[in-house]
Order: sequence, then C-alpha cells, then structure tokens
Amino acid sequence: MSESVSQSPAATTAAPSNEPAIELRGLRKVFRDQVAVDNLTLSVDYGEVFGFLGPNGAGKTTSIKMLMGLVYPTSGQARLLGRKLGDRVARRQIGYLPELFRFHEWLTGSEFLDLHGRLYGMSSAERRKRIPDVLALVDLTAYAHKKIGTYSKGMQQRIGLAQALINSPRLVFLDEPTSALDPLGRRDVRAILARLRGEGVTVFLNSHLLGEVELSSDRVAIIDHGRVAATGRVDDLLSRDLRVEFRLSSLPVDLLPELGKLVQVEQVVEGQRTVVMARVAGEAAIAAAVDLLARHRVSVYGVTPERRSLEDVFVDVVAPSREAGR
Repeated sequence: MSESVSQSPAATTAAPSNEPAIELRGLRKVFRDQVAVDNLTLSVDYGEVFGFLGPNGAGKTTSIKMLMGLVYPTSGQARLLGRKLGDRVARRQIGYLPELFRFHEWLTGSEFLDLHGRLYGMSSAERRKRIPDVLALVDLTAYAHKKIGTYSKGMQQRIGLAQALINSPRLVFLDEPTSALDPLGRRDVRAILARLRGEGVTVFLNSHLLGEVELSSDRVAIIDHGRVAATGRVDDLLSRDLRVEFRLSSLPVDLLPELGKLVQVEQVVEGQRTVVMARVAGEAAIAAAVDLLARHRVSVYGVTPERRSLEDVFVDVVAPSREAGR
C-alpha cells in the first residue's frame, strides 16, 4: 500500500490531557435474561493501538456496537473523545469498520467513499482531496472507478478500511480488519496502524488473529463472559510468569534460598554446567537474579527465557473458565 498520503487532521488536533480517548465504567448489556457485557471497565489513551480480545460469545462485538450507538447499554457509563455516547461532535471524528460490512456493490470505489464522506458532512472540496489519499493508502487507486461488486474479498476489506478513514478520524474502531487479507495485505494494515499511531489517532482493534494483534497493539484487554479477564501492555503480558533456564558454573547451596526470593526455582540439574529451571514474574526478576549471581561470583553462561505468544496468554486466561464449563 502506498505511503504517499497527506497527514490526517487528527495529527494536528490537540488531545485533551485530562481524560482518555475511550473511557468505560461499569458498562453492562443484558438481552432478556442473558448478560452479554458485564461491568466492562477500561480506558484507552490517545494515540494508542488497543487490542480487544476474547473467545466467541465473550461480548466483544456487543461492546463495540454499544460504543458506536448501535446498541443501547443497560447500565454503566462510556465516553469517547471526552464526550458522552452519541454526541454528534465526537461521532464526526470516529471511523468504524464493522466485522460484517455491507458494501454497495453497484457503486465504484470512489462513489462509495464519496457517499460516506457526505454522510460525515464533508464538503465536496474535502471529499475530492481525501478520496484519492485513502485509495492510495489501501492500494486501490487503480480500482477507483471499478464497481465494488467486481472486487475480491480482500479488496472489499480494503475499501471498507478506506471508508473508516475517509473522515480523517481521531478514533477508529476496527472489527476484524484483516480477516480477508493475505499475509502481504495484513502487513500493509500493520503499517497503516503504525502510521495512525504516529499521527496521534487512537485505534480500537478487535481481531481473532492474535499474531496480528501482538505485532500491532500497544496494550490489550482480554474479555471473557462479558468481563475484563486480563489487561496490560503486550510486552508485560508476554513476560509474566515466564519459565527461564539459567546455565551457571555452579550454584552454592546457601545461595539457593536467596535466589528463591527472586525467582521460583523448579529444578536444579548438576553437571558440567549447573542448569537452573525457574519461573519468574517478569523480565525485571531475571535481571535481579543475574545481578545476585554475579555478586556471589557465580559465572552465568546463558539465560534462556521461554518465548511466549499472545495466543499462549490468551489460552491461559480463557481456558480455565472453559474447562469449568461456565
């Protein structure tokens, strides 16, 4: 996808310093006797790519629909761009790509974007300038005057992303934006997300492709049964509860209790090199353990942390409730 895109007005709009771009407090939605979203509380900062994850039926799409004004909350509070849900000033600054987007197959790409620009209240001059920009951004310039009905699924996904950005939004909700894209297309979307972050645009990203979320997001929230089950920076979540292998010259017996205060020692194997298998709460504990060993003149020949993925974290968070049959 092309890099030659004019800077979004969002980049020059000062973000409020006293509140986040998205703030949810106790958001709840009940359909008859079924609780779809329960006490959803989280905040997302300006210029942040925030991954919103959960198993099927966890309440992700219902949550996004509430924020977009398509479903009314049963209770709780939510503010977008410092304003209450439904505020027209805020809505003009929000882009949205639904998971099941219904395209106007009889329109060309340019006509489709022009329609959405008019719905946002953009002037004809603004639309004439912006439409070529977003078409270039999603690599559809050559298909601007072809009907959307002739587009492949991947191209339709790209034009859907283009309409979510047509109004130069300050906040973008993307529901499964890479679901129909090949690896090259997904890489291009990651580049777009990085560009939006650099311009100060907030992106709320829902996807089942956890590898894409891991590569793109600053922070994530994992929800289960309508509640936040885990949240934090991606790097922090991946480094929690790590298993680490320390390869040492030796390990004095009297040093083991002190090492055990920093890491959870699971196994010590003596040999030409002493191998210590341990579980740690985070990367800081690894550094502290190495410092301790060095102070006691223990040579450290290698430290090999377990490589975890966001999928591993996701399974650890969600699996217990599934196994319990909840």
